[in-house]
Amino acid sequence: MTEITRLFDFPYYQLEKHNLEEALVTKYDGEWNATSTKEYLDKANAVSRALLKMGINKNDKIAIISTTNRTEWNIMDIGILQVGAQNIPIYPTICAEDYEYVLNHSESIYCFVSDQEVYDKVKKVQGNTQLKEVYSFNHIDGCKHYSELFELGKDDSTQSEVEARKDAVLPSDLATIIYTSGTTGKPKGVMLTHNNITSNALDASHRLPPIGKGTKVLSFLPICHIFERVLIYIYQYAGTTVYFAEGIDKIGDNAKEIKPNLMSVVPRLLEKVFDKIMAKAEDLSGIKKGLFHWAVKLGEEWEPYGKNGSWYEFKLKIANKLIFSKWREALGGELQTMVSGSAALQPRLSRIFSAGGMKVMQGYGLTETSPVVSVEMYANNLFKIGTVGKPIDSVEVKIAEDGEILIKGPNVMKGYYKDEEKTASVMSGDYFHTGDKGELDEDGFLKITGRKKEMFKTSGGKYVIPTLLENQLKQSRFIEQVMVVGEGEKMPAALIQPNFEFIEDWIDRKEKNVGKTGEEIANSEIIQKRIQREVDKCNQHFGKWEQIKRFELTPDIWSIDGGHLTPTMKMKRSVIKDIYIDLYNKIYER
Repeated sequence: MTEITRLFDFPYYQLEKHNLEEALVTKYDGEWNATSTKEYLDKANAVSRALLKMGINKNDKIAIISTTNRTEWNIMDIGILQVGAQNIPIYPTICAEDYEYVLNHSESIYCFVSDQEVYDKVKKVQGNTQLKEVYSFNHIDGCKHYSELFELGKDDSTQSEVEARKDAVLPSDLATIIYTSGTTGKPKGVMLTHNNITSNALDASHRLPPIGKGTKVLSFLPICHIFERVLIYIYQYAGTTVYFAEGIDKIGDNAKEIKPNLMSVVPRLLEKVFDKIMAKAEDLSGIKKGLFHWAVKLGEEWEPYGKNGSWYEFKLKIANKLIFSKWREALGGELQTMVSGSAALQPRLSRIFSAGGMKVMQGYGLTETSPVVSVEMYANNLFKIGTVGKPIDSVEVKIAEDGEILIKGPNVMKGYYKDEEKTASVMSGDYFHTGDKGELDEDGFLKITGRKKEMFKTSGGKYVIPTLLENQLKQSRFIEQVMVVGEGEKMPAALIQPNFEFIEDWIDRKEKNVGKTGEEIANSEIIQKRIQREVDKCNQHFGKWEQIKRFELTPDIWSIDGGHLTPTMKMKRSVIKDIYIDLYNKIYER
């Protein structure tokens, strides 16, 4: 039996234990195309043989940039790792200049891209890099197709060389460098070993519901991020069939087609799904509308393990049959569990979706911790609203005197690539300093309370934790994004990006005399007054010194392309402040 100590051991384990006819499934030209476990490995081995012919040595770096998750990414991943080289995944949405920085910093010598748009960005900077060649998964004029590697590696008489390279890869060897697009400065290259990731995947696998042959998973979160990548390894270990969504905009359509049992999500997606459901509810009338809002209100009161008693559970059964069943149908009807990571999920949404039979298991982790530190599980009483579960096996969590979360375990990174000083700044012995603040409750559940660096002090000497205010405000359907400001100022304030889509519908429903451009909405006195009500509601939950005294609405959508957000949708606080410095100065009357 294959012992899993290196990342490429996962598909071999799957071949021995499960041998799936449909291991990885991607849609091409409107048709789902399945790759079996055997074909997956045959192609990965052909890639490995081709890479040897291309002169790839141990510790060479090969970049992969893909707009969507797809079977080809996984084939390349195993093919690269088997020869002792490293896979350098790059976020597709970053600018060409950032491509250039990552390609140069990592010293990548080959690059595999998914499509024309990514290829054009790479070609723009290729001359300034060490890249010998670029290959594409799609057929692109003037670009070599990645299938050329299958032809080059067709002769399996050199497989013994691949086996020798595999045998020489140690669990402690570097597997990948993942560049985290920091909210400030240049991306940092996080070095993760085979053991970092395999130990994390195996330990985290015990927190998933029972999955295996016959389980369908829908994958759409970027595989270039360690969260989804580790889940893909776990799915291979469990023997589930992984379907790769066509894109974030097609999740609903794809879910209806394949009827997934499990998928990973980020809070922003659940917020958008919920907003759309609530917007549709506004078109209902009479008893239908009343039943809908009754069900949502019931969902907001949900507690796990039947803690609300039999009368509540009876009412919930009715709500599920009449209302929540339609929510489930919109996502295929078979979805029972969602794993949520990357940011804090509003407890309200956790309750409502869980009440509706789609339990949301929150997890916590960082790229530097491979990534899972803790995660909830409904079985064994490992689920508690408002927490991110208990730490997984082998991972130790310690709370420092100042409230910072410290992590120790085999999942902690090797360090930042080419930056010993930065590595030393985040390590105390074996403990990694997360920069997050949190607490462990009496039952051992971890609760995230904020970011250490994002906490600020007003000129009056009072501390404010902006994330607490922001998470409260984002529960409003009128607010898409919000950044609380006020460091060194007399009071906290907020820059708010309105939820333009919802507000446009609201304008129509309420027949308000408001224009619908971003500028018109942001400058409308009617909209400002309506959002003031949302701010007032939020302020009731906080002390006087924390309350938001003033706010300004921004006229455009905060986006990755606009520079407001990182590829993992985190706010670039200093950039947002610079973009809206005029609004910031208006708040503080400069």
